Amino acid sequence: MSFSRRLLLGTALAAPFLRPSAAQAARRVRIVHTNDFHSRHEPVVRATGAACRTDDPCLGGSARLAGGIAAARAEAAADGRAVVAVDAGDQFMGSLFYTQHRGAAELAVMKAWGCEAMTLGNHEFDNGPENLARFVAAADFPILAANIDTRAEPALDGRFRPWWETTRGGARLAFIGVATPETPALSSPGRNLRFTDPAEAAARAIAEIRATGPATVVLLSHNGIEADRRLAAQVAGLDVIIGGHSHTLLAAEPDADGPSPMLVDGRDRTVRILQTGAYGRFLGRLDLDLAADGRIAAQGGATIPMGANIPEDARVAALVAEFARPLEETRRRVVGTLPTALSNADCRRGECALGNLVAEAMLARMPGAEIAITNGGGLRAGLPGGQVTVGDVLTVLPFGNTIAVMGLRGADVVAALEHGVSQGAGTAGRFPQVAGIRFVWDPAAPPGSRVRQVEVAQGARFVPLDPTRVYRLVTNDFLRRGDGYVMFRDRALDPYDGGPVLDETVADAIAEGQLRGVPEDGRIRAL
Repeated sequence: MSFSRRLLLGTALAAPFLRPSAAQAARRVRIVHTNDFHSRHEPVVRATGAACRTDDPCLGGSARLAGGIAAARAEAAADGRAVVAVDAGDQFMGSLFYTQHRGAAELAVMKAWGCEAMTLGNHEFDNGPENLARFVAAADFPILAANIDTRAEPALDGRFRPWWETTRGGARLAFIGVATPETPALSSPGRNLRFTDPAEAAARAIAEIRATGPATVVLLSHNGIEADRRLAAQVAGLDVIIGGHSHTLLAAEPDADGPSPMLVDGRDRTVRILQTGAYGRFLGRLDLDLAADGRIAAQGGATIPMGANIPEDARVAALVAEFARPLEETRRRVVGTLPTALSNADCRRGECALGNLVAEAMLARMPGAEIAITNGGGLRAGLPGGQVTVGDVLTVLPFGNTIAVMGLRGADVVAALEHGVSQGAGTAGRFPQVAGIRFVWDPAAPPGSRVRQVEVAQGARFVPLDPTRVYRLVTNDFLRRGDGYVMFRDRALDPYDGGPVLDETVADAIAEGQLRGVPEDGRIRAL
């Protein structure tokens, strides 16, 4: 079946609920699901996930998300449906709540809204196995990770389950967890954990589950939408994939990436894929009528925006307020020192030392990265000389952006630079600040033909950029999808938008004295 046909079929099946005949005697359940919350305990801007401002349309926040889950439970109960609530990973990292509390705030909120099972995202490993072990030890729900071998890691050995089953409304539901095998390249799981093939791990778990009787099998997958489509087509016995990692919004929304559910022809059945974007802006609800053998007889549900019409949960609002109290102290915490102040005044018109610092920090943070491009307009203030605080860094980078990584052909790198200088100097927020490359441009030339020379760092020297070669490039998640950088959006190879948080990356670079490229070194030169 073609992808376009699958999307059309998915749209049709996401329409009003289909009821089976009475003879089928279906078991009726609702799965409530979240993914990629990223510590966004306060409401965020709908389009970007940045901290909410009064003039922006905002969604989410823990209190509203918990209120939405409570409403989904009550609605299901009134309809005679049993409910199970699950999460597909990346609760950690993304705000000062995580910086300060290292997962304690996320766990408290998950317990409050009633999470019953969770798989692990790569960001759960950002502060090492010991930090994750504290979270797992305190969790009152199973942590599912069928493709992580923990035997050589004492902090986590025996702490994960490959799968978990429950009976709801007379239906046997089995949930399997798989994490991205790219975790060692994206996070800090240490040397002792081994991440294995998700498809093989899922197939083993399904064999165990089905050996003991009929079940509806749900895969909690933190692998991304493209990997989930491959898993759906490859692994027999899957009924549903609830995904994360790619921040894909599957919903009946104008800005959605596809319908909910997205349907894929599996080896022995149609597989339904769901994902709710990121940052708690949407809540997933999947209603299933299940036959006696566990197969899906009918489905309904939707991906619901967590807007102002969703009542906040008062208990969770109080929890968030308590966890927020020490954050001002965190903002005052000194992260390091700079030998001189770095202004953002010229970052929209040419090379600036602040842009060099940010781009170099991005480049150094991602293993194997060769080129960094970020936008001068995203640097909203300068940094002081002398002591630099967390608050200073957040003033420069207030949007909560993450690092995005992708493969990009050299010709598209040039196209990105052309786009960055297309509005000239001084007014364009898209003006590129770079690391790992240097280029010459002509402000007097017509847009689209201004970039004259591009060279890429190769050890201690620079060599001409190869237009046919694929380079590993890092940018921020806003540019990866916006500000007119269509080559990042449309021609990226294996993109991943949910990398380390940009402000924390820069704070760490300052703390570690990573000042390579500061002051200016001629990497951007105008004729």
